[in-house]
Amino acid sequence: MMKRVTTIIVNYRLKYFLEQTLLSVREAYQCVPGRTIVIDNNSGDDSIPFLKERFPDVTFICNNENLGFAKANNQGFDLADTDYILVLNPDTIIGKDTLKETVEWMDSHEKCAAIGVKMIDGNGNFLPESKRSFPSIWNSFCKLFGLSAIFPKSRIFARYHMKYLDENQAHKVDVLAGAFMLLRTSIVKQVKGFDEDFFMYGEDMDLSYRMATNGRENYYLPTPIIHYKGECTKTESMNYVKIFYEAMHIFYCKHYPGRSFISRIFVSSAIFLRMCIGAVTSTIIKPLKLKLKKSHKSANTYIISKNGAADIEAILLQEGFNDKIFHIADATNIPDDNQPKNIIIDDREFSYQEIINLIMKNSEAKRFYHIYSGRNNIIISPKRQR
Repeated sequence: MMKRVTTIIVNYRLKYFLEQTLLSVREAYQCVPGRTIVIDNNSGDDSIPFLKERFPDVTFICNNENLGFAKANNQGFDLADTDYILVLNPDTIIGKDTLKETVEWMDSHEKCAAIGVKMIDGNGNFLPESKRSFPSIWNSFCKLFGLSAIFPKSRIFARYHMKYLDENQAHKVDVLAGAFMLLRTSIVKQVKGFDEDFFMYGEDMDLSYRMATNGRENYYLPTPIIHYKGECTKTESMNYVKIFYEAMHIFYCKHYPGRSFISRIFVSSAIFLRMCIGAVTSTIIKPLKLKLKKSHKSANTYIISKNGAADIEAILLQEGFNDKIFHIADATNIPDDNQPKNIIIDDREFSYQEIINLIMKNSEAKRFYHIYSGRNNIIISPKRQR
């Protein structure tokens, strides 16, 4: 069957997360045939040997230095010869229906250049960056000074993340997240891919802008995927704050060159202020929260497995969970007692589509989901509660 999608994934030291991503992509290819290209940005570990052995059908490109997100993806764009390109983060999980639903939408909407989806974190919480507007002066002002948080459903004050749009409905939007972008290949090559002036962050906003101003349309679809936000790049670091807001500044200077000097000063000041807030958050507030969280008693852990899970329990016991481990057949057996709890899903028994659906349908504030990788006998878990 002729391949329709080229999936491009840029990796940097995330071999277990990436293995999970590649397995979920393979599952999605059951509905829409495709090929996968992984570009490794000089991880310096055993990521590529580890993955090459398990995925002989994947094309691997190994860079001798970290070229950044934009330049590495452009390497994959040059090799793409399919109808569509999927830009995907290595800390995501897509389902069997993901490509089917997004490709069908693209096929039936000729003006559509790009599609983003409903991203949820590993615990089922909706990620607002799934859909965004272009960063005008007003949008930036409202986000910076909290007006968008105070009036989350307002079309005037909450345009940055477009929270007034129903996350469970399809919408035409401005900006899509680079964690998942299904792109029309002909348009990507027409606009010459990502702008390599962006090392990391902002390149998805820039590409969305150039496609939208080229007479095309970007859409958000409520098709869910999991994005372990922060695993690709640790967003609490000062380096992240600096790179992110510098990227915002590059975007503004590039696309709004005719604005007044005062407007440019405002945006630069706003970026500087956000960097200061980010610095305080990352160096003081987050460490304090983590310290307080660790002072709590260990959370109960529930293993969802129908066929027994002695190997999972053994790992947990080694990590000191002792007798707070329970085996359940499905998520409906999790007690609703408003207490923190870890929930471990055995990927030997569930497809990735089933895992996504299970987490979405059983998401609650104090439930923390993790996936057991039977292939590696490890628990893939960025935020296990202790």
